[in-house]
Amino acid sequence: MVRWVTGFLDTPGAGAVVAERFWAAVTGAAVSARRGGGRFATLVPGGGDACLRVQVVGDGPARAHLDLHVVDLSGAVARLRGLGAVVVRADDDVVVLRSPAGLVFCVVGWGGERVAPGAVRWPGGQVSVADQLCLDIPAGGYAAEVGFWRAVTGWAHDPMPDSVEFERLLPAAPVPMRLLLQRVEDGAAGVHVDLACSDVAAEVARHEALGATVVRRVPGQWTTLRDPVGRAYCVTARAPRR
Repeated sequence: MVRWVTGFLDTPGAGAVVAERFWAAVTGAAVSARRGGGRFATLVPGGGDACLRVQVVGDGPARAHLDLHVVDLSGAVARLRGLGAVVVRADDDVVVLRSPAGLVFCVVGWGGERVAPGAVRWPGGQVSVADQLCLDIPAGGYAAEVGFWRAVTGWAHDPMPDSVEFERLLPAAPVPMRLLLQRVEDGAAGVHVDLACSDVAAEVARHEALGATVVRRVPGQWTTLRDPVGRAYCVTARAPRR
């Protein structure tokens, strides 16, 4: 059902330009012309099809959500409702839904995207790419939410037996964004972006120079940061897609 996945960076208007410039610099992308009355733009990669977009929102903290791209929009929505999702809003070209754990996401028509963006090599020698969306799921609904996303995507499931905190859903090529499901103890369900990189220390230093702030370092695994508008994301020690 899922032909492509896009990560959306949702930012209140006052910080939108700063956030867009930061993420363009972080990913090596260009910001497209604005559309939708100025609310939307695409982070256009140097090669391949886009899988990150930006949206100006009216309230709340800076955050992220995911879009699933499908061939049959109405059929996909019917299937998602059957799996437990609830429709929040339906427009002609996008349907907003809420998962069983309360995660808000969108379903849109597939536009023919078929080439995942490659990683970028930076002057420090490290290579990085934004290739993962982490779904932060409250512990009480975690098992059911994992089952929901497994059914929605049909992707390969990696339960990560060495960790009770994480499970992965791995798509077949060319889908550019895999899903990491993370059990969290409190708070609402949410989404954050993860980058894979060949040298976490060098990549984190590059992000700090661009305006990010380090929140937590887990040596050898990942570093959690906040972008200039306070949105959390992670730089992870995984082999980047080339």
